[in-house]
Order: sequence, then C-alpha cells, then structure tokens
Amino acid sequence: MTDLSLRLPAEWEPQSAVLIAWPHAGTDWADRLADVETTYVALAAAVTRFQSLIIVVGDNTLRLRVQALLTGEGVDLSKVRFVELPYDDTWLRDSGPITLKAGDGAFQLTDFRFTGWGGKFGADQDDALIAGLVQQGVFGKASHKRIDWALEGGGIESDGVGTVLTTWRCLVQRHPEQSREQMTEILSDSLHAQRVLWLDYGYLEGDDTDAHIDTLARFAPGDRIVYQACDDTSDPHYDELKRMGEELAALRTPEGKPYTLYPLPWAKPIIDEGRRLAASYANYLIVNGAVLVPAYGDAVDDEAARIIGEAHPGREIVQVPCRPLIWQNGSLHCITMQLPAGIV
Repeated sequence: MTDLSLRLPAEWEPQSAVLIAWPHAGTDWADRLADVETTYVALAAAVTRFQSLIIVVGDNTLRLRVQALLTGEGVDLSKVRFVELPYDDTWLRDSGPITLKAGDGAFQLTDFRFTGWGGKFGADQDDALIAGLVQQGVFGKASHKRIDWALEGGGIESDGVGTVLTTWRCLVQRHPEQSREQMTEILSDSLHAQRVLWLDYGYLEGDDTDAHIDTLARFAPGDRIVYQACDDTSDPHYDELKRMGEELAALRTPEGKPYTLYPLPWAKPIIDEGRRLAASYANYLIVNGAVLVPAYGDAVDDEAARIIGEAHPGREIVQVPCRPLIWQNGSLHCITMQLPAGIV
C-alpha cells in the first residue's frame, strides 16, 4: 500500500531554486569548456530573473571564476548561492535530489543510487553529491532517504497528483533482472505514486541515458503531454517516435480521459565528429513564471518555443542556446534540478 502522505510535485509547482553544477577542466567538458560555459551563463542569467540559483563548484578558484563570468553578464549575484563539493560531471537532473513533499510542508530528499547511466561513466562523486549537499545544510530540515536502487531524475515525469511516466528501455537496462511489475512496485513505493505509466517506444540517437523520459515526453498542466515528434519519414527516428506518439495517445488520465498532446517539431540532424547528437526540444526547464526552452540554431527553434508556451499558458518563454550541451548528449533539463518552494 503506497503511503500518500508524501508526493512527487510537478515541475510547474512553485520552486525555491534551481540547482546546477558548473563545468570545469576535471569534467567531461574539458575539451569544449569555453563553449559550454556560454550556455551555463545564459542559463544562470535566465533562472535568476525568476528565482534563486544554487551552483555547485569544485573549489574556491572555480567559484571566483564563475562569479566573474556572471557579473560580466549582469547576473544578480544576490540570487546565487555557491556550494563547494567534488563531482564527476554536471548532469544534476540525474545525480541531484528527487524531492518529495508532505502535506504539512515537510520534505524528503530521495537519494537513489546513481551509476553513471548503467556504468557507462565513473560516478562515485556524483553518487555522493546529495549527501554532501545535506551535510552543508542546503536543504534546511528536509529528511534524507537513501534508496539502494538505480534511478535518475531524468528517467521519470510526475504530474504532481500521483502519476509517474517513465520508459521501459531505460529501466530494463538499469535492472535487467527485474520485471515490469517489480519495478512498478518499487517506483510506486519510493515515489509515493498511485500509478506508473510506461512507454515502450521512443529514443534519440546519441543518447547515453537509454531513453530518459525527459528527452521524449513531458507532463504539462491541465492533463497535457508535450512530446518530441519526428515528421521526416526518411529519418531513422521516424517509426519509433510515431509509435511513441501512438502510445501517448492511448494513455488515459486518472479520470479515464485522453491527454491533450503537443507534438514538438524535429530539428535537422546535427552531426559532430561523425556522430549524430541528441537534440530534443522536450528537454526544457520550468521555473517560476517561465519556461526555459532549448534552442539549437535550427529553423524550428521558434516553433518549438511557441508550442511549449501553448502547453504552459501564462508563462514567459525564454530560449537558451543549448547546442554546446548536446555534444555531451544532454540538454537544458538534464543539467538542472528544480527544488520545490519551501525547501531552501
């Protein structure tokens, strides 16, 4: 029986802050550090227009560098808090806390095991990140619950009222020994969900995450789902994303109604050093009063932003240049983790 005293809030609910980790020469960004810092500076400038930003840095030298970069772009540093901790990389959607909220305003930092996306990369420092943030008092009185089961924040979507959406392709890679029924039970218990919806189709070439849901389909307010579509019949993604769209059309709300679907346009293939990069418009970030939307320098950037705005009415739409991020196979949502209002 799932304990409903806690729940996983939807991303569009009020937030305290956004959490990021700054790239440095000891991370996988080393070869293109200057390029990716332009995205991080643009992200910091956008977030701090609406709310606070917590930046994890490796040491004081990096903190001073980041302060100088942000000051040069006119970022309000009174809205920025720096925390010094070691980390392997900067994908805080996956190594950061999945925060559950109780009806009395208490919070639980749910700390799943982070394995570097199934052992693809070293992740010991990233796996210890949440505990480090807790030790530094970042989250006030929130409780900290470690769960010895691999799950990344990018692998789940919540509607805030008990439904979790995820992909079979990702979780069967993490837990090949477990059945869908077993994983559904674990997700329901650990995330205090009333139901878990699974997608069997959908992927992006070049994606290290094994089809994280936040690159494919996102819940939006009012029983909406925004998803990455492909309208190019010659593209190898066409059939798979078409089938995913059909799966989404077959899903029902708890009241038995279909979701309102918002298909996103398909960017032209971006090839770098002979490999295709995973450019998804579904990988956007919601903040207080706005949605930050990835832009890739493609002709359909503006159309993607318009559709996302339509699905999130009443919010300002801010485009953030994300082409440097997809060199490492992620985008805007992947490098951030929102923190619910009241926890910071």
